[in-house]
Parts: sequence; structure tokens; C-alpha cells
Amino acid sequence: MTNVFPEIPIYFLSVIIFFLILLFNWAGFKFKKWQLEKYPDRVSQNLGSIEGSMLGAMALLLGFTFSIAISKFETRRQITVDEANDIGTAILRCDMYPDSVRNPLRTDFKEYIETRIAYYAVGNDEEKIKQEIAKTGEISGRIWKRVAIQAQNRDNIAITAQMIPAVNAMIDIVTTRDAGRISRVPRLVLFVLLALVLISSFVLGSDYNGKKRNRILIFSYALAMTITLDLITELDRPREGLINLNGIEQKMIDLRELLR
Repeated sequence: MTNVFPEIPIYFLSVIIFFLILLFNWAGFKFKKWQLEKYPDRVSQNLGSIEGSMLGAMALLLGFTFSIAISKFETRRQITVDEANDIGTAILRCDMYPDSVRNPLRTDFKEYIETRIAYYAVGNDEEKIKQEIAKTGEISGRIWKRVAIQAQNRDNIAITAQMIPAVNAMIDIVTTRDAGRISRVPRLVLFVLLALVLISSFVLGSDYNGKKRNRILIFSYALAMTITLDLITELDRPREGLINLNGIEQKMIDLRELLR
């Protein structure tokens, strides 16, 4: 679960959760068996209402958490597309300037695109992400200065009036995209969700009537819950795992073609 164990790889975390679910189920089974042996006349064996309440609460929170995760994933994807469009617009508008201005701008844009590609390629390495953001700020500052200088040239006023909004949008969306990266499913929600899954597993294990347990059902439940939690984690950590933004990031890589 991201934000709960941010340093643990997704699939290793899934294995841990799978075995935790089995462990809590076994603990519930052993606890109920001990109660039946020690207090055979005092322990109720009907836990249907409790199970229903626990599973209902867990299902509700699972749906809520999944909704947050998919919403944030879609937002990150849209922002990446918007940034590629903003950069592409600014690059195309460079062609309105004379070569003396156009060529230095295109050189800066080549460096800028590489920093934005690297920003995603470094994965979850925070130090490298900060370095790429710093490079992005440095290069975008150069681009802005070049455009601002041309705003003082009366011959380029009409061109600059179109170029400045494009560069401004390109610069602003860097902050928006990074904010989207660090915006995750709230940690407390993940803690509560994991706790509910484990408690529900314990309660299900406690539904013991003295007969042999159905291990197939137990393993099926653990696997289903693990896959569901893994899906939420994948959506919340799109820089790793099977559900990622690699396809959308190709839009940024394709911008190189505009500068050839």
C-alpha cells in the first residue's frame, strides 16, 4: 500500500498482505476453536450479522479508495497530455521569430524536453526528481528571458503576444504535474482499509463450527483481497508496476520530432 510502506516494492508488498490475510484468518480460527473448547456453552457460533457488517464496511471503503486512486491516475494522465500540448504549442510558435531568435530558442527547447522526459524516467527517486525539476526551472528561465526580451522589440510585439501565453502555460504546468505526482490516496484511508481487511479476515476465521475449514475458499478470499489492494496500489504509484503512464509519456518523447 503506497504511503503506508512507500519504500516497499509493489509486488513484495502484495506478498506481505496476502500472508497477513492468511495469518489473521488462521488466528481467528484458532481463537474460536479455543473458545469452543474452553467455554462450549457460552460461545455463540452465529457470526453472520457481524460478518455482514464487517464485509459491508470493507466493501464500502474499498470502493471509495479505488475511486480516489483511479481519479488521481486519470488526472496525472491528463496533465501529462496537457503538458506535451503546451510544450508543442510553444515550440511551433518559435517558428514565427527570425532565425536569430528562433535557433537559440529551439536549442533551449531541446534541452527542456530532455529534462521533462528524464523527470518521468527517474521513477520514484526523489533526489533525481528534484534535480530534474531544478534543471527544468533553469532552462525555462532562459526561454522566458529570451521571449521577454523580444517583447521589447516593436517588430516582434505581435509574435510575442502569442508566444508569452504559450511559454507561461508550459512553465505553470510543471508545478501542476509535480503536485499531481505527490498527491496520493490519503495515508489514513489506506491504514483503515488495510485494518478492515485484516479484521474481516480474523472474523471470517472465527466463523468456526467445529468442522474442517475450506482452505480453497480461504485462499481465494486472500487472493481476491490482495489483487484488489494491489490494483489500488498500482493506480496510486504509476511510475512502477503494470499500470503506468509509459504510453502517455510517449507523447512527451514524440516532441523531439518537432525539433529535428
